[in-house]
Amino acid sequence: MSSQPIENKGRIFVFSAPSGAGKTTILKQILERFPELVVSVSATTRKPREGEVDGLDYYFISEGEFLSKINNHDFVEWEKFYDYYYGTLKSSVEDTLDLGKSMIFEVDVKGALSIKKVFPQAYLIFIQPPDIAELKRRLEARNTESNEDLRKRVERAEMELNFKDMFDYVVVNSDLEMAVEKVNGIILKALEDK
Repeated sequence: MSSQPIENKGRIFVFSAPSGAGKTTILKQILERFPELVVSVSATTRKPREGEVDGLDYYFISEGEFLSKINNHDFVEWEKFYDYYYGTLKSSVEDTLDLGKSMIFEVDVKGALSIKKVFPQAYLIFIQPPDIAELKRRLEARNTESNEDLRKRVERAEMELNFKDMFDYVVVNSDLEMAVEKVNGIILKALEDK
């Protein structure tokens, strides 16, 4: 991790939320409204899935290369999920911001807080479900998880909710349109202040 904060021209918007909170749905609508925002592309050690493109969906690199980049402090944030590493390359963020372009990130809570350490001007936005019962209902409705995976996601959600007060904004997604409008307002104000 870099200990020096980096000042740049573009804005950084970092979104975190428990699975099932509606973050991805909100982000899709926000990107339709703000097509000029550059979506951060993470590096990962997992193999590409069918249809995924290197440099567009992820930067697919070997575990050895990823570990070398960790040692060289090349990541703004990184995490190991299951058997694979995921991280955001500092150079790609700096290059984009130096062009005056603003970026949008979708990372877990710890990744968001790591980004804030390196880029203190980042706007951290936490998307919160109305409550755990509703979150569990949404996850069950997806019908994509085993009971064990569902239990793990709910436990993780409870942990992530403990970090929400460390974010600049908390948007409760009990009504999708209202949540989108609130996020829209946050981004609009930040871009106008640029």
